Amino acid sequence: MLYFDDIPDDYRSVVGTWNLTAEDIVAYAETWDPRPEHTDSAAAERSPFGTLVASSAHLFAIVTLLFHRHRDQIQIVAMLGKDKLRLPNPARAGTTLTYETRCVGRRESGSRPDLGIVTVADQVTDDDGHVVLTQEVTLMVPRRP
Repeated sequence: MLYFDDIPDDYRSVVGTWNLTAEDIVAYAETWDPRPEHTDSAAAERSPFGTLVASSAHLFAIVTLLFHRHRDQIQIVAMLGKDKLRLPNPARAGTTLTYETRCVGRRESGSRPDLGIVTVADQVTDDDGHVVLTQEVTLMVPRRP
């Protein structure tokens, strides 16, 4: 478990990997984003993507789960913001996604001495090294007790 005091300015970590299967894409999309490129392989083949692709909401769910399973789990009081979100390439069925994070800013809270503010830059890539998601997330993190 990482507290504010444990996160150096140059913190960097591979958060985890996720095998993105067609079955997972369809199951998620049927409930949360039932567009044809996420639920119907024949329609997806005719789409600009040429295959089933994960919805943005599915990618956010994967990133959230991997972040909370991470061996260096950052203790979070609150997420203060998500900025610079980009989805430059589709996350295709049959690939393994790799999620990496790095600290791009940290400061002590001006009003709460028991807390710090950490901004991380996240990147998710596929097997071919194509970036499928980038974002900056600002977190409120407790100081070490």
